[in-house]
Amino acid sequence: MRIDGLAAIVTGGASGLGGATAERLAARGAKVTILDLNAELGQAHARSIGGHFISVNVTDETAVMRALEEAEARHGKARILVNCAGIAPPAKVINRDGSPIALDDFSRLVSINLIGSFNVLSRFASRIADADVGDEEERAVVINTASVAAFDGQIGQAAYAASKAGIVGMTLPIAREFARYGIRVMAIAPGIFWTPLLASLPQDAQDSLGRQVPFPNRLGKPEEFALMVEQIITNPMLNGETIRLDGAIRMAAK
Repeated sequence: MRIDGLAAIVTGGASGLGGATAERLAARGAKVTILDLNAELGQAHARSIGGHFISVNVTDETAVMRALEEAEARHGKARILVNCAGIAPPAKVINRDGSPIALDDFSRLVSINLIGSFNVLSRFASRIADADVGDEEERAVVINTASVAAFDGQIGQAAYAASKAGIVGMTLPIAREFARYGIRVMAIAPGIFWTPLLASLPQDAQDSLGRQVPFPNRLGKPEEFALMVEQIITNPMLNGETIRLDGAIRMAAK
């Protein structure tokens, strides 16, 4: 699929992996709408790339539907969706005092990372499923963000790993369902990437994390995630798969 001239939606696009993705798609000629809760960062980033920003909670069905309507009114039917919105607070199943994790904490993480991604992709797909194909052989591409934690979850990542394993698990069945509509569905499972969260750590801590990656022996760059997004969009045979983007890292137990 050609990117130039297409409308694209990027959730979590105000910063981090989503921010780099929004920037790269815009540089390739896409008309980008950023969906994010951080209005200050989102508006500033949208202005810098010539895109549009909408403040939205991805778990809110009505808000997502309204956001997609607004994006379509501004840029036309979106053909590209990249879901990067997510959270990753660590929490053990049993606390040091022996008490279990609050169920609301587990549910909130799964709700944002997994259900939020499904909410946006399902509403996105319903709006494009009957659109004209034009001179392309496909109608749209959906790319969700998983994590190596889906395969190598560490202690304290039960909720996060479960949410990302759900992303991996739904990729193939949705790709099979959407085949009749000409919509591809993929997922990227990044390893340890530089993000605003990691940026808050001391430099020696960042360097220590980077040294865990076999090669390249460093943290991943958000621009490299965005490059993978571009490569998926432009290669029509990539469908129904999760790609590990991790420098060959396999996470230890802790």
